[in-house]
This record gives sequence, C-alpha cells and structure tokens, in this order.
Amino acid sequence: MKVSVITDEIDCDLERAVAVMSDCGIRAAELRQIWDKNIVDAPREYWKRAKDILARQGMVVVGIASPFYKCDLPGDTAKVPPGRLHNAEVRGWDEQADVLGRAIDAAHFFDTNLVRVFSFWRRDGLTSEVEDAIVDAFREPSATATNAGIVLGIENEGACYLGTGKQLGRVLQKIGSDSVKAIWDPGNAFLDGDQPYPDGYNAVKKFIAHVHVKDYRMSAGQSPHEWAVVGEGDVDYLGQVGALKKAGYDGYLSLETHYDGLGSKEAASRLCLQKLINLVERA
Repeated sequence: MKVSVITDEIDCDLERAVAVMSDCGIRAAELRQIWDKNIVDAPREYWKRAKDILARQGMVVVGIASPFYKCDLPGDTAKVPPGRLHNAEVRGWDEQADVLGRAIDAAHFFDTNLVRVFSFWRRDGLTSEVEDAIVDAFREPSATATNAGIVLGIENEGACYLGTGKQLGRVLQKIGSDSVKAIWDPGNAFLDGDQPYPDGYNAVKKFIAHVHVKDYRMSAGQSPHEWAVVGEGDVDYLGQVGALKKAGYDGYLSLETHYDGLGSKEAASRLCLQKLINLVERA
C-alpha cells in the first residue's frame, strides 16, 4: 500500500506541490487542477510542463481526477452545480463524451490507467429509476474505457447521487464491468451519513481500485462538519487502513487534505501526510 497526493490540495502551482511531496518522501501524484486549469481543460503546453516537473522529481502519476459526469442527468433541471469543479468548465450531458475523451488522453499522456469519474449532480433522492439511469449512462463509457485500457473509478461524493459505500457498491454490481470500479472515499461517505468503516467499506470493498483520504469531525454529532487532521476526525482510518492491508490492497491512498486549520494548504497537507504515513505503518 502506497501514499499519493491530489496535488492541488497542497498548491495549484504544481512545481510547489511536487516539491512539498518530495520533501515528505512521496513519489506519486494524482492530477486534478494544475495552475489555473482543470486537467481536462489545460492546454497541451501545461501537460508538457507538468510532465517535466514530475519527471525531475521522480514522480509517477497514479490517476487523472476528471470531472466526468459532474453534470445533470438528462431530464434533471439545469441549476447551479451543487459541488466543486476545481476550475473545470461547466458542461452539460451532451458534452460529457468530450470530457471523457480528454481525460483518457491525459491518462495516456501521463502513463496512468485510472480516470476518476462521478455519478451526476444529486438533484433529488436516489430512486431505483435514477440508479438504472446511472447504470445505463456508464454502458458506452465502459466500452470506451475497455478499448483504451483505462479504468473509470467512480468516486462516492455527497453532491452526486452515489454518496455512500452501499449506494456505490450496488450500482457497480449492476454495471458489472472490470473497466468501471470504485474510488472509495471514506470521508465523503461519512459526510453523507454513512459509517465508512466497516459498513460502507464492506459494501464496496470488492470494487475498490483507488482510495481517497480526508477526515471530518462532527460537533456533538451535528452539522455543520469541520475538516480534520487525518486520523483525528470521526472516520476510523486506523481500522480502514488495517482492513485494506488485510485484504491485500496494494494500490494508493491518495491524500485529499481539505483540512486547512494551520493557515495554509501546504502546512495542513504536510501534517496530514505525516499522520497518514504513520497510520499506514501502524495498521
């Protein structure tokens, strides 16, 4: 099991983010926003510059954190996006094939086979009809990914329809494709009312291709939440990491800090990285 970082959680300046990662002994990056552009919107010149910076520090890219299917399902009323796009352009359903194509191009360019994707903005409850629509929406992308040698990792995200481990596991079972897996985010699951470990994890564990790490704390069990140092919030990360080790998971734990209680993203990420590395060693 290895540790990586979503680079813009440290700094949108990729060169600075990579320097911090190197200081912390991390050699694996997940790309979402580089400088002022989302990875799928960044010009080729940004990609080339990023690849040079990563190569100089001996970094590998473990995933492209795309905004694919951060849009409305057909038939949903278009509204302001309820979640973050990390400098990606707002695009509708009819533009999503272009988003996926660009994300796959980025994955090939940076020598990774993982593209993060989503399950559409949550505009109402998750009904069986919505689940079926999500499953149908992944049929063509699944075939595209297979042909491209790519795995699409659906991240559970509370702003989208699939927020918990149970929801994500159920839909992945219906999709039934080796090219569509889970990016398991225990922090997101907790925020969506799940008990990430063991309940959410047990529902999704056989589909996990990649793991995101962020921690949350509720004040007396009530909203609003606050971000926390990894391992100091309400998510049982020691139990979660231990379970992943026991299951033989040999992929990455990708830090998505979110915590900003030290005055800067860099300082918070340094502390959270230290805590995450310690958790992996203890588990």
